[in-house]
Amino acid sequence: MDLIEGFRDPEHMKALAALIKKECKSKINIMEVCGGHTHTIMKFGLPQILPELIEFVHGPGCPVCIMPKERIDHAIALASMPNTILATLGDMIRVPGSKTSLQKLRAEGKDIRSLYSPLDVIKIAQENPDKNVVFFAIGFETTTPMSAVLMQQAIAHKLTNVFFHINHVTVPEAVEAIMGDGNALIDAFLGPSHVSVITGYKIYEPIAEKYHTPIVVAGFEPTDVMESVLRIVRQINEGKSVVENEYARAVSREGNLKAQELINTYFEKRDHFRWRGIGDIPKSALKLRAEYAAYDAEIVFDAILPKTELNDHKMCICGDILKGRAKPFDCKVFGKACTPTNPMGSCMVSSEGACSAYFKYGKLNLKGARA
Repeated sequence: MDLIEGFRDPEHMKALAALIKKECKSKINIMEVCGGHTHTIMKFGLPQILPELIEFVHGPGCPVCIMPKERIDHAIALASMPNTILATLGDMIRVPGSKTSLQKLRAEGKDIRSLYSPLDVIKIAQENPDKNVVFFAIGFETTTPMSAVLMQQAIAHKLTNVFFHINHVTVPEAVEAIMGDGNALIDAFLGPSHVSVITGYKIYEPIAEKYHTPIVVAGFEPTDVMESVLRIVRQINEGKSVVENEYARAVSREGNLKAQELINTYFEKRDHFRWRGIGDIPKSALKLRAEYAAYDAEIVFDAILPKTELNDHKMCICGDILKGRAKPFDCKVFGKACTPTNPMGSCMVSSEGACSAYFKYGKLNLKGARA
């Protein structure tokens, strides 16, 4: 089977939809943790072909979306230092901080670079020995091994002008925070696929057991999601709440042990990390181990880093969207004052954000849409 088109076959999707409609007996709220799943659901119009009893709830699995403003202000402060190059990944450059964004700062002449691979930092540092090169690292467990390899290479090349601002966060603690507050109306989860390639699906087993909630690790193609929904329906019909692995072509129970070893070599858990729109979640993020403090931008440049916690604009409901309590169309400024070219909140900025997905694909006749 073709690994892309083979998992987008319309007839296969229709057959899965028919099975789900036949077997689904009650309302099921399914949270897709990963923003990549949100975009698949919206892009391929899955709510249109699934029964109304299936409701997708969007979760906090977008690393750009959950970055609090004060951490973005850290990046802005670091990029504003003389003789400094700040490098980061993807959409981080566009996320607004309290007063500006990295994108606007770059337009003003600061050296801010968007990377395809973190290892590009090595070449940048070697070519600019007289400048500080700060890597603003973001992402869930998926991208953490790349930061670990970069740390390994910086040490191997004896680079003294490379610094790390670590913002890697972890999935289980976020899911635990959502389920543990007592207000979650979630019956099951689509487990993130790329995260699970690294961690293995075993990390979700305590959650499924504690909250009696089925979790199915799903691939990113539409038939992956449909197959996973069918598995959830069958678990609920049978009174089960276990972790299943639909994405067996890439995910195992134990995960990538080499990547896990690298992560544990250079990183350890933070006691606390504030998630944008959600709040503090203990033990939900990583930092450099103490023995690598000389590379830690938060320690080396502590004096210039802002310390005040900052919340989103009062009109932005990104926090409720990340918790699964609201949809983008529930926001009064969605598609009006808040658009991808003029984002008020992080859910509209990121290519994985729920608001971005709704804005891009919202012209479809989606169930529950008011626009």
